[in-house]
Amino acid sequence: MKVGIMLSASPRSPEFSAGVAQAERALHTGAQVYLYCIDSAVEGISDPRFATLKQAGVHLYACAYSLQRRGLVSPPDATLAGLTVLSDILASADEFHSFN
Repeated sequence: MKVGIMLSASPRSPEFSAGVAQAERALHTGAQVYLYCIDSAVEGISDPRFATLKQAGVHLYACAYSLQRRGLVSPPDATLAGLTVLSDILASADEFHSFN
């Protein structure tokens, strides 16, 4: 099973933590997890939970435009991506969750 997660919520919001928790739950079921951070979520891309998720097998993407707009650089755990990647995740996922 392939699970896609789009996280656009600010790292200070409960939705951000809910998105991270959803990725953890999906991993525990054996799913392939694709997590795309966009908008305000990129401000939390250096959260240590992402490194843990990446080590556990999550495919982690950060919106390059969102990072650039905020003057941030992507940590090594995330792959810089654009909306084409998000579109591919949407099209190919068995489940898709959005946390805004």
